[in-house]
Amino acid sequence: MDSQFDLAQTAPTSIAVGRTCGAHDCDRCDVRDRAICADLDSSQRASLNRLGRRLTVKAGQTVMWEGEESTLVANVIDGTLKLSTSTGDGREQIVGVVYASDFIGRPFGARTPHSVTALTDARLCLYPRGAFDGFAREHPALEHRLLRRTLDDLDRTRSWMLLLGRKNARGKVATFLLDMQRRVRADGKGVIELPLSRQQIADVLGLTIETVSRQMSEMKRMGVIVLHRRRGVCIVDAPWLESMAEGD
Repeated sequence: MDSQFDLAQTAPTSIAVGRTCGAHDCDRCDVRDRAICADLDSSQRASLNRLGRRLTVKAGQTVMWEGEESTLVANVIDGTLKLSTSTGDGREQIVGVVYASDFIGRPFGARTPHSVTALTDARLCLYPRGAFDGFAREHPALEHRLLRRTLDDLDRTRSWMLLLGRKNARGKVATFLLDMQRRVRADGKGVIELPLSRQQIADVLGLTIETVSRQMSEMKRMGVIVLHRRRGVCIVDAPWLESMAEGD
């Protein structure tokens, strides 16, 4: 992968061909005030915009590959993607999930530490990593936001280590559902469409799929959540779910 344009042209099964960012894309962007570029003024945003390319990826398509040269970074405009790595025995381990307004890729780095694959259809604002690094060095507001984002990610990782190491199965599933409530937009009826399958949820939480299904069924029986179809969840009693997440 030499550039974002080569990626789009040589790997059509992984990512769709995008278009150059237009002059008004930033003005219409749903995550403009939450994304990595939020602290830039309008002229700086326009300069960054000229470096980028808008891309739409389909669920299941991979944007970045673990171990490849780090040539791309991106703002997530819409959709949900997973970060994964390969274990020694060849299995996939999901190490994170990113949502709208999150930043993906490895700026200032030589290699991509994990693969990035769309769990849902997603829209990205994609930049060549070298051009983005140069822009960031010239704009301290962007570098500062990158640092803040990195520290926030570190805090979430530490919290996740606590989740995996200390909480019981019910606490893990409850914490996961609360995180989904914060990060995934519900429909008009308050239903969240989970981006992960139950097997993927189990992998993320260090549980079995049977345990995840049993815990969610029990929460439904208790009236804490309502399940809709295969992946839809409506949180009916958030305080009770929070209590479960704390181990009460």
